Amino acid sequence: MTTLVSVLYIVAFVLFIYGLMGMTGPRTAVRGNWIAAAGMTVAVVATLLLPGMGNWLLIALGLGIGAAIGVPAARRVKMTAMPQMVALFNGVGGGAVALIAWVEFRVTTGYEAEPLYVAIASLFAAIVGSVSFWGSGVAFGKLQEILPGRPVTLGRLQQPLNIVLLAAALACAVIIAAGGRSEWLIIGVLVAAGLIGVMVVLPIGGADMPVVISLLNACTGLSAAAMGLALDNTALIVAGMIVGASGSILTNLMAQAMNRSIPAILAGGFGGGGGGGAATVSGAGDRPVRSTSAADAAIQLAYAGRVMVVPGYGLAVAQAQHAVREMADLLEAKGIDVAYAVHPVAGRMPGHMNVLLAEADVPYESLKEMDESNSAFPQVDVSLVIGANDVTNPAAQSDPNSPIYGMPILHVTSSRSVIVLKRSMGSGFAGIDNALFTDPKTAMLFGDAKESVGGIVEELKSL
Repeated sequence: MTTLVSVLYIVAFVLFIYGLMGMTGPRTAVRGNWIAAAGMTVAVVATLLLPGMGNWLLIALGLGIGAAIGVPAARRVKMTAMPQMVALFNGVGGGAVALIAWVEFRVTTGYEAEPLYVAIASLFAAIVGSVSFWGSGVAFGKLQEILPGRPVTLGRLQQPLNIVLLAAALACAVIIAAGGRSEWLIIGVLVAAGLIGVMVVLPIGGADMPVVISLLNACTGLSAAAMGLALDNTALIVAGMIVGASGSILTNLMAQAMNRSIPAILAGGFGGGGGGGAATVSGAGDRPVRSTSAADAAIQLAYAGRVMVVPGYGLAVAQAQHAVREMADLLEAKGIDVAYAVHPVAGRMPGHMNVLLAEADVPYESLKEMDESNSAFPQVDVSLVIGANDVTNPAAQSDPNSPIYGMPILHVTSSRSVIVLKRSMGSGFAGIDNALFTDPKTAMLFGDAKESVGGIVEELKSL
């Protein structure tokens, strides 16, 4: 039986890695998900074959409850709510690891007869898992707008409080590792770590949420790997390390895309809630805002040679991806080249726009990364910005006093003309105004993105 379990674990690892390879592009992402899910199924079955698994009724009950909650939630969630679902499900993983660490403490009577490395790995898993659970809960609340999207901070007390909480969690862990048996110690570890998760994520604004989600995902993976080490479970170690490593790499890439260090992001204070702002733009002087209509936008697009669509969270909120694909089909039928400029942190989670456009069957070849898009903008006749804000804000390059100064952006102002589809002149997640809206090249088409694109589609059909 032990040999069979080892063979099944190897099969699961191969499926994990092969599935992860499929995540490199929208075209193969669905297949990659199914392959990785098959790998997890094999790993679960192999684990259940281990001797002394315990109460089968409780195991079946847990699987049933999890499936009853997870499957309908995943099937019914809208693309606009995908970031918060990812944050919530990721947090549940971290919470499960923290609870397993607590159970392990109780079962072993405070790791009394266990090697020191088991206690250290389990306590590490408890701290990181609890941070991930409660931090992900706060991220979910911000994305769901249950909590304010703006930074919530205690000011100068914020960092000292975080240090005190970390010291408390570590102190309890050290006492346990040194032989402490009181269950209040492990509860202290979990509570202090949970407060750290809350206090670290609360001061982080909406603009940094893509980085936060990937960072918490990496934390969950690392905590699972540590728990696998404590439980001597190879599958948990490998799966956790894959998640932790990929999440860490993605976090670093997201931070680079925003030209911000991870410590600066964790320090908080960046990113408002994306609320409605005034119709004036800082630094724009008295330049007027030029508005347009669906009919005029359609004419402008119909006479263009190259069109670059720049998607943002507003496109996701309006569920306008299918209308955008229909518009692109009509333009391409007229011989117009249509491509999509996708910023790495557009939306509210890594890859949000890629997944959204893939849902509408937008060809993968049409999706252009930031560097490729910026090289192409000077040859673009019309840039159609749909709901994107901070990732197109010229202040990132022109205003040293701007909080997003230095962040790489899409150079839509290099194109011959710009049409921005937006509900209002409101600011983005960074909470600052966008000088693009008053640029002489820019025309604003106000309204719901789906309705605006639908209006353009109807006008194109009549041309």
